[in-house]
Amino acid sequence: MNSKKVFLLIDGERPKQLPDFSSYDLVCATDGAYRFLAENNVTPDFISGDFDALESLPTHIEAIPTPDQDYTDFEKILRILHNKGFVNIDVYGASGKEQDHFLGNLSAAIKWKSKLNLNFFDNYGYYFLADNLTKIVESKNKIVSLVPFPEAHGITTQGLKYALADEPLTFGKRIGTRNEAISNEVIITFKSGVLFVFVND
Repeated sequence: MNSKKVFLLIDGERPKQLPDFSSYDLVCATDGAYRFLAENNVTPDFISGDFDALESLPTHIEAIPTPDQDYTDFEKILRILHNKGFVNIDVYGASGKEQDHFLGNLSAAIKWKSKLNLNFFDNYGYYFLADNLTKIVESKNKIVSLVPFPEAHGITTQGLKYALADEPLTFGKRIGTRNEAISNEVIITFKSGVLFVFVND
C-alpha cells in the first residue's frame, strides 16, 4: 500500500489555519478551493474540476479537467488520486457552507471507504469513518460523537463518559453525539454497519 500522504482542499468552509505542508507528499485542490491556496501562497501539485469557478487557468501547475456532472468535484478528485496510487488523504473544506454538499461528501467517503483512507479536518476538530476497531489517542476532555449512517450494530466503547456495551445506533432513532473522552485513549469497536466518528476540541 502506498504510504504517501495527500492534502486535499475542497470548496467548503476555509480552514482558519493551514497545516504543516512538509508532512505531505502531494497537495491538491478542486478548482473552487484553489483560489484560497493561491491567496495563502501555497502551490498545489494539481487542481481539478470543471473550472467554472476560475476566470483563467494557472499555467504553472497541472490542471485536470473533470466536466462529468454525474459526480461531485470531490468524488472526481478522489478518483484521480486513487488512479495515481494514493491512499492516505487528509481532506479540508468538506463541511460548512451548503449542508447538502457536506452530506454528499459523507456519502462519497462511504463509497470510497474500501479503497481510500480519508480523514476530514475542519475548524472544530476532525472526523472519519471508523474501522471495526478504532483507537483515538490524545483524546482526554475532547468531545466525541458517534454517528451511524444509517445504522451500526454491536458498538462497544472504552474511555468515554457514557459508555456503550454491544449496543446499536440508528440515525433517526438514537445516535451518540456530544460524548466526552475521560481517557487519553478511546477505543471503539462495532460489529456491522457504517459509523462516523467526530472528535471536537
